[in-house]
Amino acid sequence: MSTAGMDALVAASFFTDITLTFGLTPSDFVWQGFEQGKKDGCKEWPVPGASTLSWKERPLAYMPFVYEHPVYWKKVEEETKGSGDIERSTCLFIDSEKAREHTEEEMIKVENIKGRLFLVGADDDSFWEAGKYIRRMDKRLKERPHTCQYVPLVYEHGTHFVLPESLLRMALPIGLKFVMRFIFRAAKEYPDECEATRKDIDKRLSAALKEWREE
Repeated sequence: MSTAGMDALVAASFFTDITLTFGLTPSDFVWQGFEQGKKDGCKEWPVPGASTLSWKERPLAYMPFVYEHPVYWKKVEEETKGSGDIERSTCLFIDSEKAREHTEEEMIKVENIKGRLFLVGADDDSFWEAGKYIRRMDKRLKERPHTCQYVPLVYEHGTHFVLPESLLRMALPIGLKFVMRFIFRAAKEYPDECEATRKDIDKRLSAALKEWREE
């Protein structure tokens, strides 16, 4: 999920023996590398000239963030302030895409993924435009030869945490909806819709995992 959703898609596009892939809130492109911690009052910053991922000791092509340190984190703070979300960072991705078009090299080759592929996201994601990225991957797969059986799932409400309901309840057996409303504005405004999204994801991914194991 999240950054690891992007990682999962890239890994599956390179390793052909992976036959079941869940991409939760993934992007369809590789990002510039970033670090987290404490630096000049910032909790996260981009690493100049670095990719998030490499293959055979060579960095993969990536989308560079339009903002450098410390403006990068200041933009996140500005967008988050008063939003009702614990963090908002869509501006980093929207503004970077506006700055220049993606190159083909930095796009994830989802058409190379084998077996079953589930792409899951929500349009009210407060971190990046997961819904838009999934629709672009759907379009890419429709236009290119591929062998995977893929399911694009874009929900209107679901927040950045498009996790199976049962998985989240393992972490928070009591008060899940109450906690979620303090993390994401969408979970406060549409608690029932977000819960319905998580339950649907739970049903779909659990069924896919069961079928994959039986095969």
